[in-house]
Amino acid sequence: MIQNVEFRFEGGRSGVLLIHGLTGTPAEMRLVGKGLNRAGFSVYGMQLAGHCGDAADLLATHWQDWYASVEAAAREFRKEVDQLFVAGLSMGAVLALKLAADHPDWVQGVGVYGATFKYDGWATPWYGKFSFLLPLIDKLGIGKKWMVHEAEPYGLRDERIRAQISSLMLGGDSAAAGLPGNPWPSLAEMYKMAAVVRRDLPKVTAPCLIAHATEDDIASMANARLVESTVSGPVEMLLLEDSYHMITIDRERRTLIDRSADFFGRIAQACEPAAREAA
Repeated sequence: MIQNVEFRFEGGRSGVLLIHGLTGTPAEMRLVGKGLNRAGFSVYGMQLAGHCGDAADLLATHWQDWYASVEAAAREFRKEVDQLFVAGLSMGAVLALKLAADHPDWVQGVGVYGATFKYDGWATPWYGKFSFLLPLIDKLGIGKKWMVHEAEPYGLRDERIRAQISSLMLGGDSAAAGLPGNPWPSLAEMYKMAAVVRRDLPKVTAPCLIAHATEDDIASMANARLVESTVSGPVEMLLLEDSYHMITIDRERRTLIDRSADFFGRIAQACEPAAREAA
């Protein structure tokens, strides 16, 4: 049964929509949300369709459903703010980029945290190298009940946090820590979406803050470099050397929060004079 664990923090007239990753939960964005709220932003930590339940709930959805839930959240949230920013972790970063590509008039800036177009980090198992075949495997109806189980270090360099998260995840608390693995059909859906977004990256004209762990265990730096070299808008890079994939909760989360608040804040300040002139 799916639990609703979205969160909202009321702040100023600049808002940040936060998007979690595949099989993840809004909880992985909560610390960033609190930090951005302390910096004066309104924050909406949305929940992707099919998430925060069991594997069957996730398998009942496709990538178009995940993206539709992002569009719906953005459409609702932008009514409450003057400037809308969007930031996502892992697959959430890919969804954030798609929103910016499809709705350039909605999105003033993008936080691209640990973008995952493909699973190619140093902890990816050998069969991960063949993940590009997943859409074909799914089309053939193979592996409907297969799952790629999460393994150490679970995207976390901080051993204390790793122990907490893995205990919740392996204990079945999907609302707090996500599912303990990725169903093959859902991974196939992610790769289908990634192919679409990769082609659309030149349509992203909003400024992007690309934050990535240099030793990301899930998604290599090649994912960040793809975004950096392909989007049309201005780019700032934040390379984190003491974290793994889950940079929103790992050791350098405060650095990520501070840079994100500064990045979005500078854009918001630049938008305000333009809005007054237009009025």
